[in-house]
Amino acid sequence: MEIKERQREGIRILDLIGSLVAGEPCQMLRDHATRGLENHPRVVLNLAGVDYIDSSGLGMLVNCFSTLEKAGGGMRVLSPSERDMELMVLTKLATVFQVFDDEQEAVNSFFPEREIKKFDILSFVQEQRRLKEKQ
Repeated sequence: MEIKERQREGIRILDLIGSLVAGEPCQMLRDHATRGLENHPRVVLNLAGVDYIDSSGLGMLVNCFSTLEKAGGGMRVLSPSERDMELMVLTKLATVFQVFDDEQEAVNSFFPEREIKKFDILSFVQEQRRLKEKQ
C-alpha cells in the first residue's frame, strides 16, 4: 500500500494505491488519516488506485470515519471501484459514507454553502457495466 497526501482548499486528500488489507496497510491508513487532527480533520480518501479491500480494510475505513467525525471533521470516499462500492452497499456503509466520483464535488461537500452533486449508486453500477461490455 502506498499513500500520497496532498491538499486542496484546506482539505487533505489521501490517494491510496494498492490493497487495503489487514496489517501494515491498515495501520498506514490510520496514521495518515489521523495525522494533524487538530488542524486538518477533513479528509477525502481517493480509492481510485485501490485494487482490493478486505474486511479489515473496511473496518479501518469505519475507524477513520469515526475518529475524524469525533475530531469535528469528516471523511469522504472518492472513486471506489465497482467491487468496493458493492462491498459498501452490502455492508450498508454506503449509507454511512458520503461517496463521490468527482474530486471537486468531494471537496465541495465540506462547505455547506456550495452545491454538490449527489453520488448515484445505480448510475455508477450501470456505467461500470457499460464500460465492461465495451472491453
